[in-house]
Amino acid sequence: MKLTMFACSALSALSVLSAADLTANPLPGMPPVLDKHDIYAADAPGKLSAVVRKFPSLIYVPNSGSNSVDVIDPRTYRIIRHFKVGRQPQHVTPSYDMKSLWVLSDLGDSITFINPATGKNGRTLKIKDPYNMYYTPDGKYAIVVAERIHQLDFRDAQTMRLVKSLPLSCRGVDHMDFSANGRYLIASCEFSGKVAKVDVETQTLIGTLDLPGAGMPQDVKLSPDGEVFYVADMHANGVHLIDGEHLRVLGFLPTGKGAHGLYASRDSKVLYVSNREEGSISIIDFATRKVVRRWEIPHGTPDMGGVSADGKVLWLAGRYSREVYAIDTADGHLRARIRVGKGPHGLCVYPQPGRYSLGHTGVFR
Repeated sequence: MKLTMFACSALSALSVLSAADLTANPLPGMPPVLDKHDIYAADAPGKLSAVVRKFPSLIYVPNSGSNSVDVIDPRTYRIIRHFKVGRQPQHVTPSYDMKSLWVLSDLGDSITFINPATGKNGRTLKIKDPYNMYYTPDGKYAIVVAERIHQLDFRDAQTMRLVKSLPLSCRGVDHMDFSANGRYLIASCEFSGKVAKVDVETQTLIGTLDLPGAGMPQDVKLSPDGEVFYVADMHANGVHLIDGEHLRVLGFLPTGKGAHGLYASRDSKVLYVSNREEGSISIIDFATRKVVRRWEIPHGTPDMGGVSADGKVLWLAGRYSREVYAIDTADGHLRARIRVGKGPHGLCVYPQPGRYSLGHTGVFR
């Protein structure tokens, strides 16, 4: 087989990455990596920590257009609770210690507490522009992704007191993931067609990378072996493969129109990609880095969500369809379509396996 120059350089870069231990020199305070070949080793089916084991299994759906949250019982597929929150709730995020959930209302400049032991909402805190929220792997800081004002706000993870703001030159910062050793993060800049690399310990910008074409990058997910960051791109209709260590593009996988959300399977073998603008899910095999299957959701607009604790159901919000999808991961058939409020976005499946939360709608390690 004849390889192009790009393919050869990509393979060479990957072989160098494979030879290195990407979990070495970890961020101080980060829990030890259980398996350097699988950063999601703690996320396998049934591995619920003692912290969350007694929490009821529920699906929390923020409705951006209704300023509300719907709570779904995954056994009956029925809404069992509904409450109002601040203006334009975008995501429901588990705290680092997994004891709390937060509803992030960016236009309301507020976050609302949910007690996952009861599924009920509580106090609301005033926070500037909380479009999304992540946690540093050492648990020190909550990173409030202030998309509207183009910055990352590092806040004390316990008190939410602002510690440092990091302005970014790229517009539309919204999703991120962390390196295997927790030393840096890669964040997507939706309206600039770039990704940014940030040093976690010093909270400084390392650099930015322009993506090929007029990109619109969305969700970011690290491969189980820590070698590649997958970055969904709604304009490119696929997923970029990024070498985070050297901040360069290694390749691209077409998946479908409006590629948006990324979710690893519970066995760490495949990556689910929601193609929002065509109503489909593409499945990427982590070992081969190829698209191996495709599932259709007729008239659907699959967006953000998560995988059930047992790995058998992929839950996604139908962003422009006022519905939630429960998708069987064995064969991709729809178990249920559930009518919810207007503009459902970053729904959270909770509880999930893992030792600690890195935020978003549930990124656990």
